[in-house]
Amino acid sequence: MTAPLRVAVPNKGTLSETAVAMLVEAGYVGRRDTRALTVPDARNNVEFFYLRPKDIATYVGSGALDVGITGRDLLRDSPASVSEIEALGFGASTFRFAAPASLNTLEGLAGKRIATSYPVLVESFLAERGISSDIVTLDGAVESAVQLGVADAVADVVSTGATLRAQGLEVFGPVILESEAVLIAADSSREGIETLRRRLHGVWVAKQFVLMDYDLPVSLLEKASAITPGLESPTVSPLRDPEWVAVRAMVPRHDVNSVMDDLYALGAKAILVSAIHAARI
Repeated sequence: MTAPLRVAVPNKGTLSETAVAMLVEAGYVGRRDTRALTVPDARNNVEFFYLRPKDIATYVGSGALDVGITGRDLLRDSPASVSEIEALGFGASTFRFAAPASLNTLEGLAGKRIATSYPVLVESFLAERGISSDIVTLDGAVESAVQLGVADAVADVVSTGATLRAQGLEVFGPVILESEAVLIAADSSREGIETLRRRLHGVWVAKQFVLMDYDLPVSLLEKASAITPGLESPTVSPLRDPEWVAVRAMVPRHDVNSVMDDLYALGAKAILVSAIHAARI
């Protein structure tokens, strides 16, 4: 048997809980003791290492671990030689610049002090646009940096912008980065990584889609197929009544009620929706 696949998992923070839940849904062993730093999974020939999200790219890039789950923002802020191999669909965040209203253009940041917890990410973003600024690295919240005289602007995660406005700052300029949780590796060809990627993608698909079953007159099948095309095409099965068929298709979860309305209006009967627990697409 080959050596276990070594997987880095966030040990705390916004990424940790969902990452662990996804791994369990994907058929891997979960962490029962939150103090445990390593969790072996002999059945899947995997060993999980619970680490600070900010350190995961470094461990994976050094070759100490084979693959990891971290934020795209943390990956882009790391000098480690690793690549994103799968977006995991959770932990979304948006990075923007913010400053007092008098500083409201990207070009105006030239020569200014910018406080951020992501110095590599911000400096790279500015350098690509030919802007040189003084990056002030802070570990944690940066909203107070301008008020305290440490910086002229900040670069940080923005949701509603309310926290920044409370400090007299306004969001401006282009989005620095749209981040989310990602699967990363230095060598994605390592045995076991593709299985892990495929399983996690299957969990993501299961959360995005539902299975819809309904009965329909054969004469309406083409119109119904346009409403529920499925991934390749819907599954159609004959019923005892030769003038009716049973149809099954995957439907985006956020569209489920409008699709049911359209099918019912068309003439479909016995419309049922079922959750998908796992998938391979």
